[in-house]
Amino acid sequence: MLVLKSLSKHFGGVRAVDGLDLEVEEGEIFGLIGPNGSGKSTTVNLICGVFPVTAGEVLFKDRDITHAQPHVCLAAGIARTFQNIRLFGHLSVWQNLWVAQNALADRKSTGFVNRWFSGSRQARADTEALLDFAGLGAKADDLAGNLSFGEQRRLELARALAAKPTMLLLDEPAAGMNVEEVGALRERLHALRDDGKTILLVEHVMELVMGVTDRIAVLNFGQKIAEGTPDEIQNDKLVREAYLGTSGQAGQGDA
Repeated sequence: MLVLKSLSKHFGGVRAVDGLDLEVEEGEIFGLIGPNGSGKSTTVNLICGVFPVTAGEVLFKDRDITHAQPHVCLAAGIARTFQNIRLFGHLSVWQNLWVAQNALADRKSTGFVNRWFSGSRQARADTEALLDFAGLGAKADDLAGNLSFGEQRRLELARALAAKPTMLLLDEPAAGMNVEEVGALRERLHALRDDGKTILLVEHVMELVMGVTDRIAVLNFGQKIAEGTPDEIQNDKLVREAYLGTSGQAGQGDA
């Protein structure tokens, strides 16, 4: 579904991503891990058009989106969350979901305004379903900025889903969560995969990565140093040396 070919991003003399080849298959949860500064978030930003590509290609469903703008990538079916939460704090929970919906009619000049004020029955049903998925039904009218950190994380995931994407790019969705919240996130990700979503997961919480992904790629200094199943990655010498530590085990805590 998603193919990266020799993808590179240079910031002056810094090679943040350097010749990355990657393929994410439809319907899988693919993990992208590595030390801080290894190029994970930069890769996400290249895929969804936030950063211009220095070299290489990004293909999505056999379509070249290498130089596509973020709104074009969204229309193509790619939605993302952010490492640092970027909700509309002065809007309510349901309004955050409402504004994120990616209806075809909204792309017309008056489409969004008409839907907002007409009270589209389908749009409201979609919003209620997302509230239930995120466990935020009882807080639909609360301001997003007043939610707890874990609730904000759930809302951000639901907001990405509001666009009805076929692929999700999740940038550290478990950051700051406690053990119980991470477990609930794992269940939600499994449910999304069962519902046909394809997920690229950037994450440091190894319990989540090893428990939810089908395959994993490891970055170090912008280059891929390993790729395989969770078991293969845990036993890879280069991964232990570069990311987990020579005596570390991939299942033990954050890295």
